[in-house]
Amino acid sequence: MEQTTPPSDLRAPGAPGARPPRRIRGRLAITAAVALCAVGLGAGVNAVAHAHTTAAGQPAGQAPATTPPASAAAPAPSAIDAELEAEINAVIDANSDYQVGVAVVDVSDGADPADVHEYGVQAPFVAASTAKVLAAEAYYHQVETGEASLDDPLGAYTAEFQLRAMIQQSDNDSWSLIMDAVGHEELAEYAASIGVDYAATSNTLTPAEMARILGGLYSGTLLEPADTAQLLSYMQDTNNESLIPAAVPDGITVFHKYGLLNGALHDAGILAKDGKAYAVVIYTKGAGMESVPARTEVIHDLTSAVTGALF
Repeated sequence: MEQTTPPSDLRAPGAPGARPPRRIRGRLAITAAVALCAVGLGAGVNAVAHAHTTAAGQPAGQAPATTPPASAAAPAPSAIDAELEAEINAVIDANSDYQVGVAVVDVSDGADPADVHEYGVQAPFVAASTAKVLAAEAYYHQVETGEASLDDPLGAYTAEFQLRAMIQQSDNDSWSLIMDAVGHEELAEYAASIGVDYAATSNTLTPAEMARILGGLYSGTLLEPADTAQLLSYMQDTNNESLIPAAVPDGITVFHKYGLLNGALHDAGILAKDGKAYAVVIYTKGAGMESVPARTEVIHDLTSAVTGALF
């Protein structure tokens, strides 16, 4: 869509009433993490607040040491069990007219973020706009390595503006600008560095890969605290809250990115409450747009099954 008259909360920097571009660094990063706690991140804030170093003292984005410190606790048993698996599979089986893939990973403190539980179709889907989260992570990574800046001009506005428009408003023009700024080859290389097979030309991801993209973001292992906080803030109160957020009970905080393209209807989110946090990805494919209302109900049913079992 043409971004000619942005909403009031997405005004161009320098325009009347616009918020100046901001960069949260150093001591202010702690404030960002505390703000996330206020909106319900719970135990995940502890990971965010320490995102710049791992338990082994390594920079964000690098794998942890193969031998953990002697004091490191073993991952807690996950609440993602056989009963939840049966509920999810029952919903998928009852909607066999559609391709449905689900991935759930526990990203609470103490859980193993690599333990992704998969249900239904595990093959790649056209990721539609859910892949915008990956593009945002790649751009923030370049900011952190000094290759880019949030103040860089992209189109008529700054990169920071385009990141927010891409995630919160799902603006495709902003997505194109961000991907071009990162570089398509560089985006694929960044994806590979976090264990994801992605090419901008095909824009395909498995539900499990999308769950890893979200889990790495929430756990604070991919980006610095300020960037983690900013990106998660953009994933709240988006321009479409009709999928996962609509089926989540009160009190659970949702950070998500939906996708809608031709036969694809997806939502990928992080659900957090009282120290618990889970990345939940629901990808669906139908013959066309006429099945969107029915598949919206499928996403609601799956979300209810997950929240009922895990919260």
